[in-house]
Amino acid sequence: MKSVVICGSRRFEKEIRKFSKDLKALGVTVHEPILNQDRRIDDLPPNLKRYSFLGLTHHHFSFIRKSEVVYIFNKDGYMGNSGTMELGFAEALGKPIYVFSEDKDEPCRNVLFDEIIKTPKELVKRLK
Repeated sequence: MKSVVICGSRRFEKEIRKFSKDLKALGVTVHEPILNQDRRIDDLPPNLKRYSFLGLTHHHFSFIRKSEVVYIFNKDGYMGNSGTMELGFAEALGKPIYVFSEDKDEPCRNVLFDEIIKTPKELVKRLK
């Protein structure tokens, strides 16, 4: 069974956690994003805030590097800045990229998606 990294916005934290839990129950190794809703990071001095975001970004990039498949949970076609950055990184590494929805805002993103997949069971079928 292949390993999967989940990418997505904090706004979908509950759905991403459920999707990840269901994938794990199906025997998949899942690398989840840190989707901390704690906004205290905004109160940090600028230099510490910069390094906090740098650490979070590189931490998730390491998950993308070591996973065999990238799944972007882009409900309603929403990717955001981080999702777009992760998409580009995954594409540059030649990773298969699956998504929850077609992108509604930027057709250039859609051409990078290998397939739209809505459920963990559908994704597992592609992983075998």
